[in-house]
Amino acid sequence: MIGLIGKKIGMTQVFDENGKVTPVSVIKFEDNYVVAERVPERDGYSACLLGSVEVKESRVSKPYAGQFKAGVKPQKYLYEIRDFAAEFEVGQKLGVELFSGARYVDVIGTSKGKGYQGVIKRHGFHGGRKTHGSKFHREPGSTGMAASPSKVQKGSRMPGRMGGVTTTVQNLSVVSVDEENQLLLVAGAVPGRRNGTVYVKTAKKKA
Repeated sequence: MIGLIGKKIGMTQVFDENGKVTPVSVIKFEDNYVVAERVPERDGYSACLLGSVEVKESRVSKPYAGQFKAGVKPQKYLYEIRDFAAEFEVGQKLGVELFSGARYVDVIGTSKGKGYQGVIKRHGFHGGRKTHGSKFHREPGSTGMAASPSKVQKGSRMPGRMGGVTTTVQNLSVVSVDEENQLLLVAGAVPGRRNGTVYVKTAKKKA
């Protein structure tokens, strides 16, 4: 498995030779550096720790800066990928060329926050009739139990904070790999806002 830390630029569309349009998400990969290597003899597993977006040493704490070896500057975003398929060395710079042979990828990001929402928007409840005198329109309805135990069960779908959670979209088809501009075009939408950080890796369920 291989992966990189990228930034969601936005969405556009591409046309094939037959004129068929495909909506795509554009992901840009800025400098990705190998921060550390996990080895089974020392750590119990094999992995590659990637870092992206350089930060000043004065802006990070000493414990955080301690994981960066000599020659590797502190990075804002870190992402660990187990069983990294490509050859790498600590301090090496990686780019979008890693995905040149990939057909499908999984993209992880933080979904857009939508604030406090009701059950209709948050869970897709239908609500009641909109006719005069209905007295039941967008309310969630009864949540308690009349019989024992007379309490609200855990996991009940109720109003609350919506969005702003880690979301994974799997099996997105790779449309184009632009090594010159370090861009990856994938079919469909990826989670998060524009310029939001996303983590892209080869698909877990598709080759």
